[in-house]
Amino acid sequence: MDLNLLRALDVLLQENSVTRAAERLGTSPAAASRTLARLRRTVGDPLLVRAGQRLVPTPRALELREEVGVLLRRCDDVLRPGAGFDAVHLRRSFTVQAADLLLVGLAGTLTERIHAEAPHVDVVFLPEAVEGGPALRQGWVDVELGVLGHLDPEIRTRQLTRTTMVGVARRGHPLFDGRIDARRFAATDHIGISRLGKRLGPIDSALAERGLRRRIAVVVPSHTSAMLLARNTDLIALCLADWLPETVSALGLRAFPLPLDLPPLDLGMAWHPRTADDPGHRWFRDCLAAAVLDPSDAAGDAARGSTARR
Repeated sequence: MDLNLLRALDVLLQENSVTRAAERLGTSPAAASRTLARLRRTVGDPLLVRAGQRLVPTPRALELREEVGVLLRRCDDVLRPGAGFDAVHLRRSFTVQAADLLLVGLAGTLTERIHAEAPHVDVVFLPEAVEGGPALRQGWVDVELGVLGHLDPEIRTRQLTRTTMVGVARRGHPLFDGRIDARRFAATDHIGISRLGKRLGPIDSALAERGLRRRIAVVVPSHTSAMLLARNTDLIALCLADWLPETVSALGLRAFPLPLDLPPLDLGMAWHPRTADDPGHRWFRDCLAAAVLDPSDAAGDAARGSTARR
């Protein structure tokens, strides 16, 4: 079997669509359909079958999907000049799906670190629009970063850090005139943060256990817009503990511990197994993890360069 046929199989099994596969392969849907027919004869399996308006993979196709990806990467390694991986020669773009609050805190650090080691690598950040694995499975996103949940069983993950949420309010807010307990916290108007417009969450459940209820006066889609709104109003917003302290201060905001017993947040990253052993992808994941875990040491690590990689 020639390498081009393997590449076509890899794309078809990623996309589950002849039309989208044709676009990625730079060919016509008719040509991609003929290639699929040839693959079916070669493998002895339908690979992709019609289910309503879409194609779904057969069990054999699911077995082949990861194997084909690994085989192609090994072939690329054989044909690539040089014996080992060196980030300085990498020409690639990586896509990260992350909440805006994480993006604001690490994008600068990550960019400095990457450009010091791999000047031809670019990073694209996307909002949390397709969470839970589909974007990773389809190859639209390289890494999902944040509080991970509802992932496909095959998705690989790595926990990075554990943190908590804190409240933020403008520096002269009346809330700071006394001790901030649950009752005073609930009595102050709040800013809800949800891309989907949801109003209630863990804070409301914790307040309800105490017989308290807060008013969510406005709901915005991001932490950044919530912090900007809190700067000029008497509304309370939320932020990660010890995250962006200089930005919080520059906005005229002041952070305070939430007077509730809330579980911590586990921040991690997720990626699809087809990229698990790819040297460039592994290097990028290391850079991303370092930017989250120790952003203050970005310049030092960049100057020292890359050492051992997992």
